[in-house]
Amino acid sequence: MPDRETMPSASAPEVSARAAALPQEALRIASGYAFTGPALHLGALLWDGQCLPDAQVRVPLAMLNRHGLVAGATGTGKTKTLQLIAEQLSAQGVPVFLADIKGDLSGIAAPGRPDARVEGRAADVHQRWTATGFPAEYYALGGIGRGIPVRATVTGFGPLLLSRVLRLNRTQEQSLALVFHYADSKGLELIDLKDLRAVVTFLTSDEGKSELKTAGGLSAATAGVILRSLTAFEAQGASGFFGEPEFDTGELLRTAEDGRGVVSVLELSAVQERPQLFSTFLMWLLADLFHDLPELGDVDKPRLVFFLDEAHLLFDDASEAFLESITQTVRLIRSKGVGVFFVTQTPEDVPAEVLAQLGNRVQHALRAFTPDDQQALNATVKTFPKSPYDLEEVLTGLGTGEAVVTVLSEKGAPTPVAATRLRAPESLMGPLGQEALERAVAGSPLYERYARAVDRESAYERLERGRGAKGPDEMRDAAPGRGGRAEEQQSMAERVAESGVFRSLARSVGTQIGREITRSLFGTARRSGRRRR
Repeated sequence: MPDRETMPSASAPEVSARAAALPQEALRIASGYAFTGPALHLGALLWDGQCLPDAQVRVPLAMLNRHGLVAGATGTGKTKTLQLIAEQLSAQGVPVFLADIKGDLSGIAAPGRPDARVEGRAADVHQRWTATGFPAEYYALGGIGRGIPVRATVTGFGPLLLSRVLRLNRTQEQSLALVFHYADSKGLELIDLKDLRAVVTFLTSDEGKSELKTAGGLSAATAGVILRSLTAFEAQGASGFFGEPEFDTGELLRTAEDGRGVVSVLELSAVQERPQLFSTFLMWLLADLFHDLPELGDVDKPRLVFFLDEAHLLFDDASEAFLESITQTVRLIRSKGVGVFFVTQTPEDVPAEVLAQLGNRVQHALRAFTPDDQQALNATVKTFPKSPYDLEEVLTGLGTGEAVVTVLSEKGAPTPVAATRLRAPESLMGPLGQEALERAVAGSPLYERYARAVDRESAYERLERGRGAKGPDEMRDAAPGRGGRAEEQQSMAERVAESGVFRSLARSVGTQIGREITRSLFGTARRSGRRRR
């Protein structure tokens, strides 16, 4: 059930009578966090080296779809901050998505263990700490790791995101988009990587070369690069990430029977040596949600808060088109009730265009051991509003579980900068035991839906069956469930305009045509028959 400390207050803004005795500057900061509506408790104000428990630092629940940044050096407590925020969101009925890079967030489903450190922290910040577990689902990319498998079809993933994981350059990316466009227009479904390989191979064969002549063709050299990249990708074990059943991101929006939000934990420790793959998959999840969710405008609480760990991996060596798509997704998904928190080491890891969209900041300690560290520290200080703190000194002196905070108030204005001693999570601060985790996964109602991969007829099988006997148009007619020649009467222009791939191709040359293109920022395809969220 919701923590009584996180429930809405019917009283005036929460500045206690004892807080009036605070130093004047500390009182002014504390007053900036005295909200009347539902809010999450982050911790207590630090001022002049002292923790002031009567000056509570909070963040309004309604502002958590205005996005945020959790940053700090390794070992400063970022993971525990995610856990603390996720717990309170769940208690307020808000579903949460957590990318678990190190494998130590699975404990959120189990009650925490009281010890001297937890009790000391709770006493410091006046927290009524109660050991509590929260409803959780566990996922794993492609079933690698312990969790319900998360897969995407190649068609659903789209050419822009796939170019990212294949490390293609701009020209190769455009050629891959052309391949997707061809497959889409011919009804050749790209379910897994062998489907894509089959279509690329066909288009460079004597039989297939003529198919793309009017669209510029696909050079043998570029096709060779794409095929070699696919081979290397498959050699890394990536085949399991693509296929069916494709994961329905609506599963991330669930609440438990008691009204608490379900915390979806995606285990990534088994694939952490492939950072570009998992960071791009995280972006696919977010883009897929963006496509399907209706506009809500301002909301009393978010529909989902999505924590994107190791965020710098998204932006390293990213193309201009990819960065533009991320920026637009972050800017527009807020109105659909989804908050996105980027988790990384310094604000410099996030492009300025994205950073400008992040209204809530929790900055843990930074180190200044090298000239580069000092430069990052200086840049971080400049991203904060004016403050009575010497932020350079504060940020290098914060202890584990302490941070500099500024959030958006209920009126949408930035709150004063507050050095904060953060609360302790109430769930288990560490991984869930292997047996308990396996029981949780096997007992999930989603397990049977996604556990077993399905390999139905798609582009590979159709091209193999029709090789040397039928052209792609005839194969389209022969495919199960297709509309035959009646469907063929639809003009090529209409078919292309309706395709998800066309939207990506159009965007890659700087074109934006109406709402449908805006709804498909990454060129990811919407699945037919999908329920409206």
